[in-house]
Order: sequence, then C-alpha cells, then structure tokens
Amino acid sequence: MSEVERISIEDAPSPKGAYSQVVRAGDFLYASGQGPIDPATQEFVFSDIRGETRLTLENVERVLKGCGASKRNIVKCGVFLAKAEDFSAMNEVYAAFFEGTAPARTTVQATLVEPGMKVEIDCVAYLPVK
Repeated sequence: MSEVERISIEDAPSPKGAYSQVVRAGDFLYASGQGPIDPATQEFVFSDIRGETRLTLENVERVLKGCGASKRNIVKCGVFLAKAEDFSAMNEVYAAFFEGTAPARTTVQATLVEPGMKVEIDCVAYLPVK
C-alpha cells in the first residue's frame, strides 16, 4: 500500500469537524483525537476525569477495532487534559486500560475545543499491511 487511506468507523463517534477518524499510511494508523462521546447517541458524556478518560479510551479502542487493530497495536498516545491537576486520576485509568503494556505517551494541559470536556486522546498504531 503506497497511498494514504482515510477510514470511517461506524461503531465509533462520528467526527465533529473536518477530519478523518483514522488515516492509514503504510503500516501505521493515525487515529484522530477521541473524547467522552457516547457512540450510540453521538452526544458528549461529561463526568469526572476518571469516567471521561475511560469512555475516551474505549472510543480509541473502537476506532482501532474498526481497522482490525487493538490497543496492543498502539505505539504512541497524545493525551490532552483541560486541567493539569487531573493528571493523577487520568493516569490511574490509563494504566489500568493498558494493563502494564502502555505505549509511549505525551500528556499536556490544553484548552479543549468542546467546553466541559476534560480529556482528549489520539494515537498512532502499528498494523502491518497484509
């Protein structure tokens, strides 16, 4: 595969802007930032940072599953927090999600586009083309 493929996943939250859910380039999948969105209703589910992190990571997993990958294929995550003081609680949920096999990660405090949103996570996954 030498071209770039833009992928849309039905079982994951739909993009809320002008971007692709996932872009495949060679053996790599680039998943756009996911947030605490219920994929059934396409509505934000605002809660505490633990709940939002859990739902956001589940959405990352849904996007990857739609491409034939899993969280074990993730090589790098970017975590964006509205409040730096939420780091510890987010990290607790994140560590449990990856069960000791966490990918490389960058975590920053950022102004998130959706008011009320506490976390957004994107990732790069490695999935060799068959």
